[in-house]
Amino acid sequence: MLVAMLILATTVSAPARAATRTVTLSVVGMSCAACPITVKKSLSRVEGVSKIEVIFDRREARVTFDDAKTSVQKLIQATTDAGYPSDLKR
Repeated sequence: MLVAMLILATTVSAPARAATRTVTLSVVGMSCAACPITVKKSLSRVEGVSKIEVIFDRREARVTFDDAKTSVQKLIQATTDAGYPSDLKR
């Protein structure tokens, strides 16, 4: 019983381990050279995002982020709110 309590206490008090993830979003609505600027700006406002690369020719955004602070859904919401709906590219 004591061992189980110690394991539980350690698990509860241990900080969550964050993982840095990189995903590629398909942003098909980009139609001009200014569009990547808006997409990048919208993603940079999401807490936890550390790197953004927008590739206009491929209609993609590669985003590196801390998954303890944000999610793919929040990244998609950020571009959508800026007028550029996106989806996770698989």
